[in-house]
Amino acid sequence: MGTGAGPDLAAAVSNAGGFGVIGASAFLPDAIPGLIDQVRDRTTRPFGVNIIIDIDEPDFTDDDRAILGQQVSAAISAKVAAVVLFWGDPSPYIEEAHRGGVRVIIQVGSLDEAKAAAAAGVDAVIAQGVEAGGHVRGSTSIWTLLPAVVEAIKPVPVLASGGIGDGAGVARAIGLGAQGVSLGTRFVASDEFSAHPAYKRRIVGGTASDTVLNELYDVWWRNAPHRTLRNKTVAEWEAAGRPPSGKRPGEGTSIGRRRIGSGAIVDWPRYAIGVAPPDFDGDIEYAPLWAGESCSVVNDIKPAGDIVRDLARDADAILATAAGTPKTESRLS
Repeated sequence: MGTGAGPDLAAAVSNAGGFGVIGASAFLPDAIPGLIDQVRDRTTRPFGVNIIIDIDEPDFTDDDRAILGQQVSAAISAKVAAVVLFWGDPSPYIEEAHRGGVRVIIQVGSLDEAKAAAAAGVDAVIAQGVEAGGHVRGSTSIWTLLPAVVEAIKPVPVLASGGIGDGAGVARAIGLGAQGVSLGTRFVASDEFSAHPAYKRRIVGGTASDTVLNELYDVWWRNAPHRTLRNKTVAEWEAAGRPPSGKRPGEGTSIGRRRIGSGAIVDWPRYAIGVAPPDFDGDIEYAPLWAGESCSVVNDIKPAGDIVRDLARDADAILATAAGTPKTESRLS
């Protein structure tokens, strides 16, 4: 969820009984403690920091790879409850994190990746199905991948991600052995998610059939498949015959200007990754509109705390009914 998952969203989720996570990959290491302090100003509950650890990105230099390690170290030094890693090998970070009393959670897209992570000593695994929005690690449905991962790495806790946006999805995941869920698309449509309102409205108005798994947005992160909503970028690329990178319509042009993690306002190249901020100056229909298939069940924009409570209440009711027992107190909050 990138910079859209900021301190306000993380704190709101944690205050409601969930586990909020801030997206820190766009920030230099020395800025991460300040982000963490902002969350602590808003909540006393546990929260995490998400960092993408793709050291194999083709355009990366050795300095870029060193920064990844420094980002993780900055979060560990600040004593967050967990670092939530994605798109790489977590093993280089586990000893330092555990020495600092910080848990390591890794999001994976395959059974083999889950097994390797468990063997490396992670504290929990997020199994990501191909239904997920944003960058997608694997190619298997969450409903196939999840039970296989749960069985293969038990007793390591497994959370489910991808295509889940309501209480029914949460209950289904728990019924398949997940100990929790990790949601993105549902929280894009929250008051606290820092993004352009038109993007949020597109999530609410979208369905699974409006999403497309592609590699169009490869500027600044190549070889990383992702799921987005169809927009002008997709339509014009398809109309041009789906040409490869380097020959696509409008390459090298700017779609507008946006604020980045440092606070600077810069041109946003067409086909570049990123989240359209609230003050984006450009045509939102050329920006990447990250969205999972769960947008089919996202029908409104409301406070993140209400979303957490609704998910827990609805899932708990379904699970209680399935168990044939009366609902008393939410097991999910």
